[in-house]
Amino acid sequence: MISPGALQILDIVACAAIEDGPLNDPPADPAVGAVYLLGTSPTGAWSGQANCLAAFTSGGWRFVLPTAGLTALVKSSALIACCNGRAWEVGVVRGSGFLVQDQQVVGARAAAIATPSGGTTVDVKARVAVTAILNALRGHGLIET
Repeated sequence: MISPGALQILDIVACAAIEDGPLNDPPADPAVGAVYLLGTSPTGAWSGQANCLAAFTSGGWRFVLPTAGLTALVKSSALIACCNGRAWEVGVVRGSGFLVQDQQVVGARAAAIATPSGGTTVDVKARVAVTAILNALRGHGLIET
C-alpha cells in the first residue's frame, strides 16, 4: 500500500506547477495544494529548507528537496524553472540547438565576425546594414564580440 505522504510527494514533483518563486518568505495565507519554489535563504516555516519545493497540505508544509534536472512551471510568470543541483534557474533554457520544423535555426555560438572595413569600393549603405546585422547578432549572443 502506498502511503498518503508518498502520493503527496509524487503529486508535487510529477507535474510540478508552482505558484511563485524562488521565494524566501512563506505566504501569509496559502491555499491547500499550493506549491512554491524556495530561495536560498528561507525564513519562518520554511527555515532550513533552501531550494526545496514547498507544498501546503491540510497537515501543513511538506518539503521536497529537488534533484538536478527537476523542472516545474512557475504559474505567476509562465516560465519554466529547472533545478541545476544547487539552485533554481527560472526562464533559462539550455540546449545545443533550436529546431523549427526540423530545421536548426540556432546552434552553438559562432566565432567573432569583423565589422566591414577597407576594400577598393566603399558602399556606405551596405556597410551600415552589415554592421547593424552583426551588432544584432552580437547583442543576442549568437556571435562573439
